[in-house]
Amino acid sequence: MTFSLIESVEAEAPVRVEWEEPACLLCRGRNWFTLVEAPDRTPGSAGLWFAVVQCNDCGLCFTNPRPNAESISQFYPPDYGPHQSQQTKRRSTSRPLRRGHDLLQTATGGRRLLDFGCGAGNFLARMHAEGWDVTGVDASLSAVSGVQRHGLRAVMGSLPNAELGGERFDLITMWQSLEHVHDPASVLSAAHRLLVPRGRLIVAVPNIDSLPFRWFGHAWFGLDLPRHLTHFAPWTLELMLERAGFRPGKIRHIRRGKWLRASAGQAHREAPQSRFYRLLARRPAASLVSWYSYWTRQCDCMIMTAERR
Repeated sequence: MTFSLIESVEAEAPVRVEWEEPACLLCRGRNWFTLVEAPDRTPGSAGLWFAVVQCNDCGLCFTNPRPNAESISQFYPPDYGPHQSQQTKRRSTSRPLRRGHDLLQTATGGRRLLDFGCGAGNFLARMHAEGWDVTGVDASLSAVSGVQRHGLRAVMGSLPNAELGGERFDLITMWQSLEHVHDPASVLSAAHRLLVPRGRLIVAVPNIDSLPFRWFGHAWFGLDLPRHLTHFAPWTLELMLERAGFRPGKIRHIRRGKWLRASAGQAHREAPQSRFYRLLARRPAASLVSWYSYWTRQCDCMIMTAERR
């Protein structure tokens, strides 16, 4: 491990970051190549660049080197959207569920829900209103406190979590949260232990094997470095779920026109002469391309359901 001092534009004093270079988060190998490098684009950040590597053995992509678990919180600004507002991640991510309510149907018929990475709790509130017994987990103290102020149960931290003890759930959801953790395989194994037999897991993550990533590279909105630590493709997500004891279901691709416009806008700022990027930064073209990505199964967001074996 190495240490460095980073000066932020808005910080009063430099912050100390401890870096680590992990083995592959799926196969534990150390044979990889650099896939892409991109900066932290958070306003007020130091603008550090980070590398995403791809394992030569299993194909998993992950940020490497990266801030360790004790340092990563410094890269989440105080106004980080999903921790502050109920209008961001939980609403947009759960939109597919309004078109496919079958995702929420459990084989057990039970209605105990754990939302991992619950953020401001909008999804929890919605499910509570529909009669579910809900619990949230989040690494942000402010997010957990906000959920609790609304009368819903939430615990601080990650998985495994001592506060959950021997509890069991019929459904566990992970909406754009698994990519944020340092050891996703451990989180999935803990989720497996928390589910009742035939309980269901729903995981939504960015898809690095997508048409937008191939087009925009380091300008792709779904990278969000260094907060995104694992960058899944359909086959690496499926393999990690299988190794955690799950029976993966089908991948559902989710259109993200706003992501595509944000990626195109960033790419155009870096290459203002590009008519292609300027065109895709506009809503009509972005909508058309997002539909093409959907029908060719190359969207930059995906959902997979899995059942506890």
